[in-house]
Amino acid sequence: MNSFVWSDFLSVVGVSLLSIVVLLGVTAIIGFRIGRHNVVDVTWGLGFVVVAVAAALSGTGDGWRRLLFVALVGVWGLRLASSMFRRSRGKGEDPRYEEMLGRAGGHPVWTAVRKIYLTQALALWFVSLPLQVSAVTHGSFGIVSAVGVVLWLVGLVFETVGDAQMDKYKADKATLPKDEQPTVMDRGLWGWTRHPNYFGDACVWWGIFLVAAAHWPGVLTVLSPVAMTYFLVFATGAKLLEQSMEKRPGYREYQQRTSYFIPRPPKKASANQ
Repeated sequence: MNSFVWSDFLSVVGVSLLSIVVLLGVTAIIGFRIGRHNVVDVTWGLGFVVVAVAAALSGTGDGWRRLLFVALVGVWGLRLASSMFRRSRGKGEDPRYEEMLGRAGGHPVWTAVRKIYLTQALALWFVSLPLQVSAVTHGSFGIVSAVGVVLWLVGLVFETVGDAQMDKYKADKATLPKDEQPTVMDRGLWGWTRHPNYFGDACVWWGIFLVAAAHWPGVLTVLSPVAMTYFLVFATGAKLLEQSMEKRPGYREYQQRTSYFIPRPPKKASANQ
């Protein structure tokens, strides 16, 4: 068994950073050309796939480990990128980015580059550190890795099922008269958590971390899933979405009976409601 070689790791870091810069640079050009920056949401999932492949090709660790991460990240990232592309195609700018850029002020081009593209590039690199470290580590597939894969699968199921339920809700809603349309989606997983897709994302990346942490020094990348969870819960994910959704009729009542992030049975309506 070979020991961890820091020079090999730094090489993987360099290749990963270069791939991220190229991908986000192309994304920024596309975003400015089409006049909307939510194209970066498609790149978010795709970016991790690019890093996983770049790390696998430039790494010196166990081949099975590198292939495993390409598979785990590839399935998750390509599904997410495809879903975001379908949801944003033909639509305008995401209200989250409009609000973010509106508050920031300054030159619109530099502000967008700094607040959206540069921020996402740094976040993508930092969250993907478990992939980069694992690309140069060695060790067998043990119980910790197995638990990580199971947690990854739980997250993928939450995302996939949650998105499918939301798509069905929107399709059903479109067939109803306007006065009969439901005000909020509270069916299936959405009755247990207001953000099943974000919760699924968190599970996916904690699972990936566990696979990386099974062998030293993967455990040192614990701040990567912590950062991803922070983004999903407090930064660019659920918090910003809630701020826009709170303006919709019935959403505040939905907030009162449904868990914000971690799934749990919905609260029963009180007798006076």
